[in-house]
Amino acid sequence: MTKKIGIEQSLSDVEQALKQKGYDVVMMKTPEDAKNCDCCVVTGLDSNVQGIADTSTQAPVITASGMTADEICSEVEKKFH
Repeated sequence: MTKKIGIEQSLSDVEQALKQKGYDVVMMKTPEDAKNCDCCVVTGLDSNVQGIADTSTQAPVITASGMTADEICSEVEKKFH
C-alpha cells in the first residue's frame, strides 16, 4: 500500500521528490489534512502554525528546515523502515 505523505504548500520541490519515490503526496492546508497521513513534512518556519502537531494524527512529523529535498526523502523513508 502506498504511504500517504502530507506536506506544507511551500514544499513543492519535496512534493516532486516524494512522488518520484512512489509516495502519495497531499498538500496540508488545514490540520484536518494531516489526519490520514502516514507522515507529515512541515517547513518549521512557524512552529506548529497549522496546528499539525496538535492534531489527532499519530504520524511522524518531519521538520524540513535546512534540509534538501533528498534529505527529506531519506528522513521519510527512515520513518517506515
